[in-house]
Amino acid sequence: MSQSESHILELSIDEALEVFRALALDSRIVILQLLASGDKNINELGAELGISQPTVTKHIQILEQAGLVRSEYMPGLQGMQKRCHLRRNRLIIKIASPTATEDRVDEVTMPLGLYTLASPGGTCGLANRTKFIGFLDKPQSFYDPERATAEILWMATGFVEYMFPNDLPTSMEVDRLELSMEVCSEAPDHNPDWPSDLTIWINGIEVGTWTSPGDFGGRRGLLTPDWWVEHMTQFGLLKIWSVDETGSYVDGTKVSDVTLSRLMVFPQQPLSIRIGVKPDAEHQGGFNLFGRGFGNYPQDLVLRLFYSRKKGVDRRGESTDDLLISSGDS
Repeated sequence: MSQSESHILELSIDEALEVFRALALDSRIVILQLLASGDKNINELGAELGISQPTVTKHIQILEQAGLVRSEYMPGLQGMQKRCHLRRNRLIIKIASPTATEDRVDEVTMPLGLYTLASPGGTCGLANRTKFIGFLDKPQSFYDPERATAEILWMATGFVEYMFPNDLPTSMEVDRLELSMEVCSEAPDHNPDWPSDLTIWINGIEVGTWTSPGDFGGRRGLLTPDWWVEHMTQFGLLKIWSVDETGSYVDGTKVSDVTLSRLMVFPQQPLSIRIGVKPDAEHQGGFNLFGRGFGNYPQDLVLRLFYSRKKGVDRRGESTDDLLISSGDS
């Protein structure tokens, strides 16, 4: 299970329908029990269950759709093999359905060092709670295995990109997206008057640009560890990017007309989020990103998806159009 995912899946009773369907067969229950003891491939599961590979594959697809299992292709003794592992070890089902005014939100916290792509330039580096990771101003350090422990990263130019999971049931649709982060510019040492044009891309679409006023220091951040040098960057600003069908915003101020529908955010499909400074930006001031162990705010990158049931889909996840056709044919 990746560090970016919760071990607990919490659903209201109507959201849990896909999970209930996935657990309706004894074979799928046994698959979950087998995966609880460790990753297995399709052949191993088939041998344990005494069923064919195509049947196991179908069961795995249903468990994946319900958000209970994740699969990935990995090298094996006889070429690539599909390895399956358990995504959740605890389910919480709320019997009371949410009211019409209650927000339904799925939240994912992404540790700072679990980016999928980085292109740093100029002054750059990473650190965790106890030390620098790799070497300062060496882009290769951004692929040091210890990067997974990073609590602060910085670069004068370039970008960093993350992949966020999206476990929403397919019967739901996203109404609003929020991305929360602590961030500031990247100046030599620190400089509160050092503007930088920070741009966000979601699924390859440029969402908008916010200008960070400076790189903040002069006093130690509330969470910044004691070993961190006093004259360096200490903390950032907590910014919330949001996108809905009216446009894109930073802290409620509109930054572009890019709407959620343009971003192609669909249930069961991961989201790519890139944070960086464009090469042609007016203010080339770099950026610092802070994790839960640095700066002023005890959080990593946080993605929130506010969602509701798709129009035309009833609480069983079935199309109401299909139901009407069926009743007309009877």
